[in-house]
Amino acid sequence: MAEKQRTYPQGVTCWVDVEQRDVDRALAFYGAVLGWTFHEAAPPGAPTRYVIAQVNGLDVGGVGSSEVDDPAWKTYVAVEDIDAALDRVAAAGGNVTAGPNVAGEGGAWAEVTDPSGARLRLWQPKRRLGAQIVNAPGAWNFSDLHADDPATGFYSDAFGWRFDDVGFATMIRVPGYGDHLAATTDPDIHERQAGVSVPRGFADAIGWVAPPEEGEPAHWHVTFAVADRDETAALAAAHGGEVLAVEDSDWARTARIRDPQGAVFTASQFTPPH
Repeated sequence: MAEKQRTYPQGVTCWVDVEQRDVDRALAFYGAVLGWTFHEAAPPGAPTRYVIAQVNGLDVGGVGSSEVDDPAWKTYVAVEDIDAALDRVAAAGGNVTAGPNVAGEGGAWAEVTDPSGARLRLWQPKRRLGAQIVNAPGAWNFSDLHADDPATGFYSDAFGWRFDDVGFATMIRVPGYGDHLAATTDPDIHERQAGVSVPRGFADAIGWVAPPEEGEPAHWHVTFAVADRDETAALAAAHGGEVLAVEDSDWARTARIRDPQGAVFTASQFTPPH
């Protein structure tokens, strides 16, 4: 029996990708550091290249070709109607910077900025629904909004998000997302999370708010789960990356890493308190 595909309700972050000048170099780095395998998604002769990264044969993100000099990981939010979603973005005070564009049979995307300037992409799925494995070693864990002013009113109006202060951080959630997961691909989510004493509403969480590094503009930052933070950091350094910082908290051991072409991400080893 085929495994049920993971689906994303409207307003839930659903996909991440990065665009770089040298795609093969990016594949070599992420394959070595996060254990990814790859398959080409763009048809032969296409003007740009797009490669799907996988863990255990399941989609985790994308790597595309671009002439950008400052590559960055991008996060996508699922929407049911991309034109209507762009109208909501504009009405809430955001700006549309690209699209909507059709991505073959996969779906359609557009890029927007929030009132603080943080870039985010929208995804109206067709054949490609979003990441099919998350929170496992090598897979996407969370996307976090790094901003002094997280534009909570904008995101609430545009996507229906809630921002909850849970003491140690501000959690971003889409109400009902945990129940959606329990009814589809993760039937034990509520019981499993209760066993590690996560914050109330954590099953609905799609990200966190964090202050940016000094001098950084507001942006969306991508975190990947790893089995061993130190091993991942060592692999990154050995394959041309740079470990910018490491941190230990009650919940995770993390390393902030810059890949060989300049895109920054976090590797996170989950270490919940007992």
